[in-house]
Amino acid sequence: MPITTTQTVFRTHLKAYLDQVTDKNHTVLVTRSNQRTVAVISQELLTTLLTAVSANKDSLAYAVARDKLIDMQLLANDPPIDNPQAYWERLNPTSKQ
Repeated sequence: MPITTTQTVFRTHLKAYLDQVTDKNHTVLVTRSNQRTVAVISQELLTTLLTAVSANKDSLAYAVARDKLIDMQLLANDPPIDNPQAYWERLNPTSKQ
């Protein structure tokens, strides 16, 4: 859940907000004048999001980025597989269907 604040409060408590962004992977939404809002996120989160968006969904880069987002609790984890043998057989192109 993002933290929302005003520009004035953000400026006054800049270090505390930046610590929450970098140490706890929080996102801070700063409301500015004229209903404009900016988001402050960590470089790690930005890099992970950009990797996930630009990578092919079948690539290792996408899988690694997706796992990082799950670890950051920004993406839900996959449900457990009830029958692992059937799952792997379905993915094996040489299996009989």
